Amino acid sequence: MANLTKRTIDAASPAKAEYFIWCAGTRGFGLRVYPSGKKVFIAQVRVGRSTRRLKIGQYGPFTVDQARTAAQEIIRSAAMGIDPQREKRETRQALTVAELCETYMQAARANLVLTRFRIPKRQTTVAVDEGRITRHINPLIGLIRARDLTRADVQKMVDQITQGRTKGVYKGKPRGKAVVSGGCSTAARAASLLGGIYSWSEKRGLVTGLNPVRGVETGRYLPRDRIVSTSEFRALGTAMQELSGDLPDAVAALRLIALTGARREEVCGLQWNEIDELGHCLRLCETKTGKSVRPIGTPAMAILRALPRRSDIWVFTNETDTGSADLKKAIARIFDRAGLQDARSHDLRRTFASAAADEGYSDATIAALLGHAQRGVTARHYIRRPDEALVAAANRTAVRIVSQLDGKIAEVVPLQYVERSLGPGQRSN
Repeated sequence: MANLTKRTIDAASPAKAEYFIWCAGTRGFGLRVYPSGKKVFIAQVRVGRSTRRLKIGQYGPFTVDQARTAAQEIIRSAAMGIDPQREKRETRQALTVAELCETYMQAARANLVLTRFRIPKRQTTVAVDEGRITRHINPLIGLIRARDLTRADVQKMVDQITQGRTKGVYKGKPRGKAVVSGGCSTAARAASLLGGIYSWSEKRGLVTGLNPVRGVETGRYLPRDRIVSTSEFRALGTAMQELSGDLPDAVAALRLIALTGARREEVCGLQWNEIDELGHCLRLCETKTGKSVRPIGTPAMAILRALPRRSDIWVFTNETDTGSADLKKAIARIFDRAGLQDARSHDLRRTFASAAADEGYSDATIAALLGHAQRGVTARHYIRRPDEALVAAANRTAVRIVSQLDGKIAEVVPLQYVERSLGPGQRSN
């Protein structure tokens, strides 16, 4: 047995059967010579009672010194009780970032990912998450093994998204597209999603160690503060009148959004059995914060009472009357008709809150009108209908907005004098 050198290896000739040449200077380091003439460096170590023989690399691409250094590292690891063969197998089978994200998305689609409100993520949110993964995360860091991802890798991703590296036009729903421009807020949301994926995965043993998103610098996300002024409300009301024949459902839905402060998805997905006319509220089964009770005023209830019933389930139906409507593009068309290209339905939710504040209502009252998450046990589990003060607040705020939409003073009708006749499907307590 002699030291492995370039001269020794070059002089080794192939035989009918493979054979080994071991290095005297480095115990466990050797060369495997195949009948074909191929020569491969190997390291043979003992882990517990088992012997492991690992391939380092072929002679040529690897020099003797490079192979010896690699063998010494393997031998050192084995001496510490680490199974190098198992490590190699686990590295080969380790999930990439893209595969980890797909595992997370499969769980999210199956309602196994919970929000901070301890309820499953809504499928609309899951769809948005999927877009962020496929358009931003995967193209930039998807091929990196999840366990090897570093904070520097994530920081680089954030910087690239901020600079618009992932911008483009992507195919969306049938006949639809998504225009992605990147930017500061997009980068911050992508990083936040990635951090959530790692936190979820760590709890399930898919990754270990420090979350690589922790400590990453992202730009501050500035929420929109756009509200609709009185003159803009009047322009919006005029646009509604002009398009009421072409877009009756969109007009009715937009008026409901304006008069209740509800989200567009909540109004478009409203069901008849969620309308409690006697309680003057909407009992929404699924919202961003879970189940929610929303007090509504007389003007909003009058809109609901006047709507035709094309479905036994949905208030606003799709073209085939088999599901709920979306109405996003139709509502956007009304805003554009009013000359409000920079405003959309969620700005009306913000405006409703501002109108309630102008009426003198407290933050707690406004939060209840908007359906923000209830923190108290009593509010979340025992109160089954809004009190009269909340209903009165919703009514007065809605009347104020009706006056701005229609350009005339609307009278505050006492709730006890309102006729209650929604017909089949109404819900009372």
